[in-house]
Amino acid sequence: MVNEILRKHKEFFEKNNTKDMDFRLRHLDKLRSSIKKYEKEILEALKDDLGKPHFEGYATEVGYVMDSISFISKNLKKWAKDKNVKTPKHQPLTKSFVRYEPYGTVLIIGPFNYPFQLIIEPMLGAIAAGNTVVLKPSHDTVKTEAIIKKIIDEVFDDGYVNVVTGGREITTELINSKFDYIFFTGSVKVGKIIMEAAAKNLVPVTLELGGKSPVIVHEDANLDIAAKRIVWGKFLNAGQTCVAPDYIYAHNSIKGKLLEKMKKTIQEFYGTEAKESEDYGKIVNSRQFDRLVSLIDTPKVFHGGDHDKNILYIEPTILDNIGWDDKVMEDEIFGPILPVMGYEDINEAVKIIKSKPKPLAFYIFSENESIQNMTIDNISFGGGCINDTVSHVATPYMPFGGVGNSGIGSYHGKDSFYTFSHAKSMIKKSSKLNMKLIFPPYKDRINMVRKILK
Repeated sequence: MVNEILRKHKEFFEKNNTKDMDFRLRHLDKLRSSIKKYEKEILEALKDDLGKPHFEGYATEVGYVMDSISFISKNLKKWAKDKNVKTPKHQPLTKSFVRYEPYGTVLIIGPFNYPFQLIIEPMLGAIAAGNTVVLKPSHDTVKTEAIIKKIIDEVFDDGYVNVVTGGREITTELINSKFDYIFFTGSVKVGKIIMEAAAKNLVPVTLELGGKSPVIVHEDANLDIAAKRIVWGKFLNAGQTCVAPDYIYAHNSIKGKLLEKMKKTIQEFYGTEAKESEDYGKIVNSRQFDRLVSLIDTPKVFHGGDHDKNILYIEPTILDNIGWDDKVMEDEIFGPILPVMGYEDINEAVKIIKSKPKPLAFYIFSENESIQNMTIDNISFGGGCINDTVSHVATPYMPFGGVGNSGIGSYHGKDSFYTFSHAKSMIKKSSKLNMKLIFPPYKDRINMVRKILK
């Protein structure tokens, strides 16, 4: 099956249609129209799959993608132009330039947490760069998978962009096939499997993974602002966000106040019964539900802890008096559970964070610029915010990606175009002048070379 799909895509790519700029822009425009046409169906699918409120569904998925299409369409011609660069003085009458070409056929594997955005967003970059694309949406979000397939089938020839559905077996076949590029968003565990499979065929990869993204709340932080922005970032999409705050280090002098303010904020956002809130989502499936419930240490629950498997509901939960030996601190939580730890010396907190695998995101709440800079300069992470959470991903002007354990490569905006393009370095040399210096026999010309190359 996969071999036949690859054959179709390679044949389509060899026609060179995807290298035509008007062809790319025309299909981006058709995609925009189709997404707009099926907006209500997409939002309902996200509601069914994840309990996602329509506001969140539009802001973080549909609208996010629509804005990206507009941004890419506006700037694509500029990005795709040959980039003239300087030429060394010892190469006279020579022009140097970089030309961007597509890799060929790209495989994009999406996750369940933002099942529309995180499959379409990288696809935009792949199309913009002139590739053909095979999409593998998450099989955990079946309604969203179905509407994605409906849109793609309507907009694209199946040799240009194709949607493959199914579970682990088809994914295994895909990642072991000879694609020209693989883009994966998901867990560290699966990312390692994909990188190993890709290495056997020397296929380049981008891995958008995750990790335990910390929040430091220093003693001088604006606690009212910190509480709202942390609670929003953590419990958005019921905590199923790769850049969600995973745990908090709060200065001991303000830790108690912060806990109370976050508890109050949760009630302001979702009411005293979050189960009844139209603005709070659900866990994607029973397997993830069971995993998350096992992390709730009841004696350490400061707020929340309620859960109902029948509706895949876990209450926004805050844990206090947590240490690194607690189960909740072993791996990325990826759900609505927020552990809080205290510190006395911020240098010690930074030292401990640095000793852990590099996270996808880091957040610092402080009004002190030297504290802000000390933390972001000393901790390695993918990206982050000062006095906010999550918002750094919502811009096309900066790259988004991880480092170390949290990922390889980046995308968004022009970086999406460059991720899916090979930069071909070229020089164009005049035939009117031929430098004999470089040709044998060399004789005693080494001294001349030393003067030039030094």
